[in-house]
Amino acid sequence: MRKKTVILKRLAIFASGRGSNFSSILEHIRSGYIPAKVVCVISDNPQPQVFSIASSAGIPAHWINRKQFSDGSEYADFLLSVLTRYETDLVVLSGFLKLVPAPVVNRYKNAMINIHPALLPNFGGPGYFGMKVHESVLASGVKTTGVTIHFVDEHYDTGSIIWQEKVDVRSDDTLESLAQRVLAVEHRVYPMVIKAFCEGRIKHLNGRIEIENERI
Repeated sequence: MRKKTVILKRLAIFASGRGSNFSSILEHIRSGYIPAKVVCVISDNPQPQVFSIASSAGIPAHWINRKQFSDGSEYADFLLSVLTRYETDLVVLSGFLKLVPAPVVNRYKNAMINIHPALLPNFGGPGYFGMKVHESVLASGVKTTGVTIHFVDEHYDTGSIIWQEKVDVRSDDTLESLAQRVLAVEHRVYPMVIKAFCEGRIKHLNGRIEIENERI
């Protein structure tokens, strides 16, 4: 029996920092779990740690400085030209701190995803990123936080939610202990959602988004 040919989806990673989720995604691709390949990494930071990861993996990396462009339209056009050059199927935001321009969002509607270290809409929006999210969670006294994966729209953290998973906040949690537990969940669920996208299992049903054959 002839083995079925798997067409790998082409992923572009947007990242601003150390790229721990990017590393997790690469590991899941190498293991064969995610039927995809990362075709490029794009950053707004000239020297992010994520570039070292990309270099070690032989993946092209691009620093795209917003200040180089005369206006937002020119910046968006350049981003689109890079994504088009690599024939990108899915844009994956992995700690990317800048707002993605509307023309890019529109071009990749339902094909651009982000991960956020809290249960949106709580603790989301401008200024809520990285450790600042966990600081706010602990200061608020809530008993539950978590991870949200969502499609990207023209605003910070307001796109349609694909997947959420809860993480209990413990009475003895420090900023570091909470961040570590949330990150462990991120490293598990982001590859799962990317795999589902690549396999065509993310479904839009009556205003809701469901992933076939997945349960929390």
